[in-house]
Amino acid sequence: MGDSDTATRVGIDVGGTFTDVVAVTDGRVRVHKVASTPDAPEQGVVEGLSEAADEGLPLQAVDALAHGTTVATNAVLERDWADTALLTTEGFRDVLEIGRQDRPDLYDLHGEKPDPVVPRDRRYEVPGRLDERGTELAPLDEETVRDLPTDIDAESVAVALLFAFEDDSHERRVRRALRDGGYEGAISLSSEVLPEIREYERTLATALNAALRPVVDRYLGRVDSQVGEAGVGADLRVMASNGGLMDAATARETPVRTLLSGPAAGVRGAAHVAARHGHDDVLTMDMGGTSCDVSLVRSGDPLVSTDVTVGEYPVATPMVDVHTVGSGGGSIARVDEGGALRVGPASAGAEPGPVCYGRGGDEPTVTDAAFALGRIDPSAFLGDIGGAGDATRQAIERAVGEPLDADVREAAAGILSVAEADTARALRVVSVERGYDPRDLALVAFGGAGPLIASAVASELSVPEVVVPRAAGVLSALGLLVSDRTYDESVSRVRAWREVDAADLEALFADLESRGRERLADVPADRRRMERAFDLRYRGQTYDLTVDAPADLDGDALDAVAERFHEAHRQRYGHASPDEPLELVTVRLRARGVVDPPELDPPRTEGAVADAVREERPVTFNGRTLEVRVYDRSRLPTGGRVEGPAVVEGAESTLVVRPPDRVRVADDGSLVVEVDADV
Repeated sequence: MGDSDTATRVGIDVGGTFTDVVAVTDGRVRVHKVASTPDAPEQGVVEGLSEAADEGLPLQAVDALAHGTTVATNAVLERDWADTALLTTEGFRDVLEIGRQDRPDLYDLHGEKPDPVVPRDRRYEVPGRLDERGTELAPLDEETVRDLPTDIDAESVAVALLFAFEDDSHERRVRRALRDGGYEGAISLSSEVLPEIREYERTLATALNAALRPVVDRYLGRVDSQVGEAGVGADLRVMASNGGLMDAATARETPVRTLLSGPAAGVRGAAHVAARHGHDDVLTMDMGGTSCDVSLVRSGDPLVSTDVTVGEYPVATPMVDVHTVGSGGGSIARVDEGGALRVGPASAGAEPGPVCYGRGGDEPTVTDAAFALGRIDPSAFLGDIGGAGDATRQAIERAVGEPLDADVREAAAGILSVAEADTARALRVVSVERGYDPRDLALVAFGGAGPLIASAVASELSVPEVVVPRAAGVLSALGLLVSDRTYDESVSRVRAWREVDAADLEALFADLESRGRERLADVPADRRRMERAFDLRYRGQTYDLTVDAPADLDGDALDAVAERFHEAHRQRYGHASPDEPLELVTVRLRARGVVDPPELDPPRTEGAVADAVREERPVTFNGRTLEVRVYDRSRLPTGGRVEGPAVVEGAESTLVVRPPDRVRVADDGSLVVEVDADV
């Protein structure tokens, strides 16, 4: 990605409702939103670029193109992936079926495990065996493997052999034997996808990668081809789940690493904006039309986890630790059979959308509830919405008001309260349950619907400040433009910590760093960063924690790493046992190609706050209806301050300022809300 201030960078984020295109040249930001095309998401990409070109963006001058995609995510959620076969060590055919003993609901007697990615009739056992140190116990039967292609009726194959993370030679020989036998489909090896312990997670990640590979490969191939035909000559980069960009070729080979592509870009954008306001530790809240994604940023970087569930599947590849709830602006409200008010996960989506959009929707959503309370006016960004107001109130009354014996405003307030509670609960998961106090953090709220409820959610958590970025509705696309090139390498070596040799670890890191430099071959050497880490645990534990490792390892350095682990364990779980022996689990390396973020220099807005008043309208807060000023965000002066209650309407999102809160317009155009936690 170019580093020049005169470079033209384009970020394209495909969401469930809208496809966002953000272009930056000479500090000037262009924003384009088009409706997503779920059946052919690449069409939305091309339409967004075409719209940008029609409005003056020279596509031939684009020298950096980054893309966030939900193709892999949707394929997993809908189980719409390629027919896949699995080759595994003899006796381990049913690992995917057995899974773990974890149960989502401990007391659900009828709970079922997710369907295995590969059905049993496509799972094949391979004779041959390694032990836990990679020593061959039984030779690999390559002849059996060469005969398999005549039986394999699958577009893609996953190979996950026991202890392949200690020695990958058997897996590589299996791939060669499959090719010798005539198999021409894609082949994914666990030693390349996830060379780590835990047989189920490693096999699952490899199977998912194989199942997604034809799907994502075809999609990115179409995108690459069509953006080229549109005149863009820049190499396509894809946002990975770990919060960094990867080249398109790597994404096509390891699509399992793109499962949280879109949400990761949003968190990266939020971290960038927060840093400009002096906040290195923040909560992020991305509320779009379909769902709300929340995450935690520590010391300027999104918190990354290898324990994230996508759909029903625990995926152990490094991902930004995002927690998702089905409470987006388009989430549908209903009263369940037990008489409880529910919001989501069903969504009105882009078509027909909320009732108040006047596009044929007939089920009440979170956005409709905000409209009924006067907090949002769709005509401000959609134009004439006809008689949608009456239809909205009727939908809320029919679906929520009548079952709960409540009037329209009470029902609408209840819908918003449920959405706020769901979001606050999700934010507690990524903060309090991780050992972090929300009172020490700020909240960055974005997405089309995030600023609608951000202040109420922050008050619930006693978060003192909310930052609403200038590009709140397209922050995921903007995040693509400020993200580094990032590749995660790892290998498991389960050893007693006191028996680990520093020289052996240095040799492992040297190998991982060599791979990292190869991936970043086109990045100048002074822009490359190699960041080391270890996964450690107390002996006997089944879970581990990741701690940073120094650049040079010796005995003292290993002692310092142990101390970091004890402190990390104390913060996460509230206790530590320094006298207990430690165990090394996995060696990790993050290869980062550092990119200078583009200079975003919004023009200062002069004038008085009063000049930005668009109208006054009745807005309901806590059962009281007040006459509230509605401000045009684009006309609010830089440095201006607004006392709540107020509504600030922008092109991409609407900020609701509760009666006791205050908001100021920062130099970068962000709105900073000082939250009163007593409401």
